[in-house]
Amino acid sequence: MKSLRFISAEAFVSNAEFARKSLSSIAHNLFPLLFKASYLLEQGEVIHDLVENWPLVEFNMGKLLGTTVDYQEDLSHRTCSVCLESCLTGLRDYVLNHPSPYMNRLKVVDLTGMKDVEVQFCECKKTMGRWARTQLLSKLCLELLVYLQQTQCNPGTFEISIDVLIDLFVTERNYELVVQALLKKCYCPLKICCVAFRSDNLALQKFFYIIKLTDPSLLRKLEIVHNVRLEMEHLEILFNSIHFPLLMSLTLPARTFNVRRFTATDERMLTNIGEKMGEMTQLTELSMSFSVLTGRIQKLLSPLKTPLKTLDVSNCSLNHADMAYLANSFHANHLEALDLSGHNIPDLYPSIFFKLLSHSSSVLRSLTLEDCNIQDTHVNMLILGLSPCQKLQEFKFLGNPLSSQALKHLFTFLCELPMLKNVEFPVPRDCYPTGITYPIDDASLCRFDHQKYESVAEELNLILLQANREDVKASTPLFGSYDAAVQETNNELGAYLIKSFKETLEKFTNSLNKMS
Repeated sequence: MKSLRFISAEAFVSNAEFARKSLSSIAHNLFPLLFKASYLLEQGEVIHDLVENWPLVEFNMGKLLGTTVDYQEDLSHRTCSVCLESCLTGLRDYVLNHPSPYMNRLKVVDLTGMKDVEVQFCECKKTMGRWARTQLLSKLCLELLVYLQQTQCNPGTFEISIDVLIDLFVTERNYELVVQALLKKCYCPLKICCVAFRSDNLALQKFFYIIKLTDPSLLRKLEIVHNVRLEMEHLEILFNSIHFPLLMSLTLPARTFNVRRFTATDERMLTNIGEKMGEMTQLTELSMSFSVLTGRIQKLLSPLKTPLKTLDVSNCSLNHADMAYLANSFHANHLEALDLSGHNIPDLYPSIFFKLLSHSSSVLRSLTLEDCNIQDTHVNMLILGLSPCQKLQEFKFLGNPLSSQALKHLFTFLCELPMLKNVEFPVPRDCYPTGITYPIDDASLCRFDHQKYESVAEELNLILLQANREDVKASTPLFGSYDAAVQETNNELGAYLIKSFKETLEKFTNSLNKMS
């Protein structure tokens, strides 16, 4: 619902030429209102001029675009390229055409509130994701420095100092640009302040260099993913050489740990890493998917001083002892998001798993159990375990061999979970050819009866509809949930994988030639 003030603001900014000419006579407290109205209507030129003449000490994108009294809709998920580019170029021009010294000086710009989502509602349909925002801000900072060096500027320009809070996303392709921007940060009026850092497709040496430039003492979130070949010994070096006192969230790449080839030295190394993580008193989110951690979860997590709220140990080859530790640890009562995908839960540790669910049920919001060998005979047991989880908002169980009938039974129960909003369910087993084996390989994943699947999906949605649960979104993303960061850089990652495959093939050919 829009207030009369917001409707008036829309009318004002819809005439871009008139609005831009009139900004100098607008009351300062109306700038946030006009900014949100301009963003909604994608009035890039007006957005630019509003930021260029911003009269307030703070410019916080999350607050400006979030729910407000005048317009409740949250626009922070609209990463519209036109609007965001106008914001950032407006910020650059704020420095170049610095306002009167009698006005409030802008001190903090916070860009961290933007949310990258799959479906965009902006008319231009062109997004500016996290990687592109990193790229553009770094480019503008360097261009600003060059301009200030080459031009006779007002001395007041060099007194401007604006902290720009941003979630950086660095890959091989934008590495050099971001490094240069961080190295010259102290000379630039726009100070890049990295709150969250994601690294992908980057050589280990480059990662170690750039992470030190980000000022790790301010870092709250660190994601090292996919094609950064970080192993346990490198992680120990990282934690021994750099302190992360404010770190709240840590994501490690696949195979960071592999206990199958552990020596006594490796055991001591793992203990040291656990102790270093224990020094991170703010750490509440931890993702270690696709590491082999059999029998070592306690050694890694018991030193933590703060209970975890998010834990991803998917495909980590956990055993009964690991699950028993999790169920009885102080983390269990605080887990809001849990991913145990890739573990044969019904056969290996059903009772311990349900004990874990019971302990976390009062706070659990998201549960992922993909490829866990949950079959028709386990559905009643699963329902029993999920019944106390009344705050559950998201349940993902792709890749489990469940029939259409079992899914209908499960959906009837899921309707009773009052907070549930999102369900990701598997293609029913009876839609695949007889004799299909689980987990299903990628080549066979799409070889199912699509017409039968659509019919079953309709029936499942009808169950939700009849229970007045239109608020629940049910889907089957065959290749996993949408990942904005992967989507944005998939061309670069694809090129990297082809290059890696080619190098491996060349090494193999050379080895064969030597043997012959």
